[in-house]
Amino acid sequence: MDTPFTADDLRRFETDGYLRLEDAIPPELVAACADILWKASGCDPDDRSTWTQPVIRLPHLALAPFREAANTPRLHAAYDQLAGAGNWQPQGGLGTFPLRFPSPEDPGDAGWHVDVSFDTEAPNFLDWRANHASKGRALLMLFLFSDVGALDAPTRLRLGSHLQIARQLAPAGEAGLTLGELAANGFAESADCEEAIATGPAGTVFLCHPFLVHAAQPHRGRVPRFMAQPPLLPVAGHLPGEADTPVGRAIRGA
Repeated sequence: MDTPFTADDLRRFETDGYLRLEDAIPPELVAACADILWKASGCDPDDRSTWTQPVIRLPHLALAPFREAANTPRLHAAYDQLAGAGNWQPQGGLGTFPLRFPSPEDPGDAGWHVDVSFDTEAPNFLDWRANHASKGRALLMLFLFSDVGALDAPTRLRLGSHLQIARQLAPAGEAGLTLGELAANGFAESADCEEAIATGPAGTVFLCHPFLVHAAQPHRGRVPRFMAQPPLLPVAGHLPGEADTPVGRAIRGA
C-alpha cells in the first residue's frame, strides 16, 4: 500500500496539527454507514419535520460497516505514517457520532476544547486528564459520512494550537492537567491561531494531533452533517508523545 502523505505533508502536520485524507472510505461503505446512522437517529432523511433537534449523539457502534470504514488500507497506512507502525490499535468500530441538523437553535456544545484521554472514569468530564506524553490517545479523528460544506456545521480547528497545549502540559509532568484546568481561561492562548474548518466530501477523514484545539458550531446549511469522532488508541504501554513520529516530534518540538 502506497503511503498517502508526503514528507511535506508530515511536516505540515507537525506545524498545523492536522491532515485531511480524501477517499479514505469507499463510497459503498459510506452509504452503508449513513443508512445505519439515519435509522439509529430516529429521523427520516426525506422528512425534514423529523429533524427536531440541532444535534443527536449516538454512541460507539461496532457493526461491521463501521469496523471496515475505520480500518481501510488507506487509513492504516496513514495511521502508520502519523502514529508509527505497531504503535496503535486497530479500530473496533466508530463513535461517538454527533449528528448535526439544520437548526436556528444553539446546539449547546460549540465551545473550544481538547479531547482529554485518561482518568475518564471520573464522573465529571472536567476532571478527565491529558498529559504531555499524550497517554491514551494517538490521534483525534473526524470521519465524514456526509458531504460537509462551510454552512454544514464543520468542526473548527485552530492551526498550531496543539503546540501551545503541549507547552501548557509539559510542566505538569506525568499527572498532566484536567480538562477543567486546561479550559480555565477558555483556551485563550490559542485565540489568535488561524482557523480551518473540516469540510469535504463524504469518505474524507481528518487526522488531527491529539492536542489540537477544536470546536463544533451551529448548522446553518440544508443537509444534515453525519460525522464520527473516535480516537486512535495507542497499544498498551505506548506513549505517543515520546515516539519518533510526527505526533511525538510536534510535542517535543513545542
